[in-house]
Amino acid sequence: MEKVDLKSKFLGGMVGSALGDAIGELAFQGLEEEGLRATIAQSDVLVYTDDTAMAIGLAESLAQLGRLDQQYLGDTFRANFRREPWRGYAMGPPTVFGLVERRGMSYAKAAQSLFGGQGSFGNGAAMRIAPVGLFFHGSPDLYEQARLSASVTHAHPIGVDGAAVLAWAVAQAVKLDPRKSFPLESFAQGLVDFARTPEMRNKMMLIKALIGEDVSPSDAARRLGRSVAVHESLPFAMYSFLRHPKSFEGCLFCAVLHGGDRDTLGAMACAVSGAYLGIESIPQAWREKLENREYIEELALKLAEMHEKE
Repeated sequence: MEKVDLKSKFLGGMVGSALGDAIGELAFQGLEEEGLRATIAQSDVLVYTDDTAMAIGLAESLAQLGRLDQQYLGDTFRANFRREPWRGYAMGPPTVFGLVERRGMSYAKAAQSLFGGQGSFGNGAAMRIAPVGLFFHGSPDLYEQARLSASVTHAHPIGVDGAAVLAWAVAQAVKLDPRKSFPLESFAQGLVDFARTPEMRNKMMLIKALIGEDVSPSDAARRLGRSVAVHESLPFAMYSFLRHPKSFEGCLFCAVLHGGDRDTLGAMACAVSGAYLGIESIPQAWREKLENREYIEELALKLAEMHEKE
């Protein structure tokens, strides 16, 4: 991978995920594509949610240490939450942060205590995973890196598995040349092979079948799910990318226009699309409106430079 291409892909993955998040949040108004495009055009700033706030925290942690450290990562997440608690966090992360503060628990132990000791299998670990997929895209222990990242707040095996599968998709997207034909069959099979839980593996197999049968997005969304559970949201995000691998806009609108957890669907799908197609694939007018864009780009470039030095 040439140096300029790697930077483009890191920028594409992080900016793409943030835009998918921000535009997905606008899509909660129930707009069709034409209306959503008009709303984007009329917006002065595209404001992101906790999805991107936590991805920023993950990128900050990696940029600071050059590795994943659960304590440092958790502290970064917690500090960012205390500074901007209005970003739309679900109950899980703030509960973990409170347990750490009040009882002196480790983040992993606090996360494991949620939901009767089962941990969360929500999509919160997957929505923020883009920096892990980018930074560790050549690592043989990518699953372990994703697990370390996820289990700071999401300890359930399905929650971890969803984050790891999306990290694999981002990592694979970095390695692929978008000027060549997209390897649909091997990419889809790779999602199946990387998953470790039956719930996630079965959904990845279903995606492969739905894409092969050219099932419509509305039917695919219904069959795959669109809830906040990671095995009922990540699959449709992956379907959206696989249906539109050569179009960032096509991937984004497919992900956010069919109901469900729209901002997170957008963040997950567009992390992969941006990492595959590069920053140039994302409309400049959208990029210029993204809240905190310069800092997000700075973090992406920092991670790319650190990776190149290894």
